[in-house]
This record gives sequence, structure tokens and C-alpha cells, in this order.
Amino acid sequence: MPDGQAAGDRAAGTNGAQGLRAQRRAATRRALLAEGRRRFAEDGYHGVVLAEVARAVGVTKGAAYHHFESKAGLFRAVVAEVQGELGDRVAAAAEEQTDPWEQLRAGCRAFLAAGSDPAVRRIVLVDAPTVLGWEEWRALDEESSARHLTEALEGLVEAGVVADQPVEPLARLLSGAMNEAALWLARGESATSAEALERTVAALDGLLTGIRRAGA
Repeated sequence: MPDGQAAGDRAAGTNGAQGLRAQRRAATRRALLAEGRRRFAEDGYHGVVLAEVARAVGVTKGAAYHHFESKAGLFRAVVAEVQGELGDRVAAAAEEQTDPWEQLRAGCRAFLAAGSDPAVRRIVLVDAPTVLGWEEWRALDEESSARHLTEALEGLVEAGVVADQPVEPLARLLSGAMNEAALWLARGESATSAEALERTVAALDGLLTGIRRAGA
């Protein structure tokens, strides 16, 4: 066998082995994320032990530390994943509507209704603000659902439905109101109450009506 071909075969074999190891690492990370998410949703942050998460997916505690460094690191990754899904849910609800104003209302309602999801309720709304701290939690919110709110308001201002004004402070005011409402729904006995959600949505509609231009 020519030396060049032999070297090529060795390189291909090395690349194949590296690719297989990368796939295994990715699969291990996904498994840890999934198990961590299930346990954080069911038991809360303080009820989860990282070594038990690792054992449940058939890897060592060292492997869990390699991927996430600590229980807090795993929790942070789970929060980011759930927050991203929440943002997608808000965007999908808005896209079902054609009228820009109804898109805003649909997205806001989807955000509030997400509190009935155990993972969103316990992980994102109840534990994340205290475990991660308010600033980091807000930053994750900005990257997901809050971003869609800002984009929706910018579109409404451009369309003349909302009076011309700086969008950032308006978006922060509305985002703060919805986060407070979602936290209230999540922490109370009414977390899964359709009636409580409807009352909250009605109150939010009243706030939104206040920013809409008359006759728009």
C-alpha cells in the first residue's frame, strides 16, 4: 500500500474516531440536560443532587462535572433551554395571527399561559430568579420572550397602531408587568387555574388598550 494511501486511511480512521467521541459527548450532554430538567421541574433546584442525575443516565459524576462544572451550571443550561422554548412558543402563538395588534395579544397570552407548564413554572418562574439572581434571569428573558415583545411593539409603532415613542422603556414596562403576573400565577395555588389566567389576561388587555392609538 503506498505511504500516502496509508496515511490517508489513518487520518480517516482518526477523524472517524473523533467524530464518534464527539457524538457520544453530545449524547451524554443531552441526556444530562433531559434528566436534570425532569428533576428540577419535579423536585426544585434544592432537591436535586448532581451525582444522582449522572447515575440516572449511566455516567459518572465526573462526566457531569466535565459538561456543566456544577449543579448550578446544569441548572443554568436547563433554564436557557426552557427559556428558548418559551420564546419559540410566544413567537409561534403570535405568528398564528395576521393582525399586528392581535399578534401582540396572542404572544402575551402565550407567555402568561406557559406558567401551566411544570417546567416553566418551577424552573423558570419560581427557582431561576433566586438561584441565578435577578440580573442573569432578566438577561435570559431578554434573549427569548422579551425580544419578541420588543419586535412586536416596534412593528406597531411603525404601523401607527401605537403612538410614536421610544420602544425600549415601553417594552420593559410591559415585560415587567407580565413577568410579575406570570410569577404570581406560578407561585400561587391558582397556577393551573384557567379562571386566574383569564382574569390576568383581561387585566393585561386593559393595560394594552391604554397604549393603543384611538381609532387605530
